[in-house]
Amino acid sequence: MKKYGKKYNEVKKNIPSDKQTVSDALQICKDSANANFDESVDVVFSLGIDTKAAEENIRTTVSLPHGNGKTIKIAVFAGGEALTEAEKAGADIVGGKELATKVASEEKLDVDLVISTPEMMAEVGQLGKILGPQGLMPNPKTGTVTPNVAKAVEDFKKGKVEIKNDKLGNVHLSIGKVSFSADDLKTNLDEVIAVITRAKPASSKGEYIKSVHVSSTMGPSVAVDINL
Repeated sequence: MKKYGKKYNEVKKNIPSDKQTVSDALQICKDSANANFDESVDVVFSLGIDTKAAEENIRTTVSLPHGNGKTIKIAVFAGGEALTEAEKAGADIVGGKELATKVASEEKLDVDLVISTPEMMAEVGQLGKILGPQGLMPNPKTGTVTPNVAKAVEDFKKGKVEIKNDKLGNVHLSIGKVSFSADDLKTNLDEVIAVITRAKPASSKGEYIKSVHVSSTMGPSVAVDINL
């Protein structure tokens, strides 16, 4: 069992045990954050899905209206004009076959996101053993395989993030920073809730969104009632 520090346990004493409205839960997160840095505000959804069934796994994106306060590093695999446009849009690493060869030889790519044109996927696909374990393999469902790589770079830099469940059916997501206003955090979370609700698999039976919890990076979680 994970052990928590004295400060954490003191804060947890003041966390309500019952579900809170979205607004109240986020305000509690803000009020209880006491680290010496601007903590992230994270949300965890527990979904009633069968992760062993491919059609029930959730993989989509959400554009957070106020971003999540994080700066992400993006690599783009493209050629010609698309490569130039991606660089102008703010891509941190750009390249074509030569970049794929370099990544293959070094067996690493130090970025948070990889975007590719459809034409380059033959090269990128060969990097599966390197990109796959890091969750970096581009996918059309998340808009990371696209002919318009420049637009994709702009969108992800502004706050578009991936929604993907883990093996237990949970979705973890950062929706902003403690320094954000409670209203901005609520707007972001409301958008995430809407996207996850729309992504419900047709084959999912019973309760879909089983629970929602929010917390700051170093703080205890607060249960949210998304129906209030």
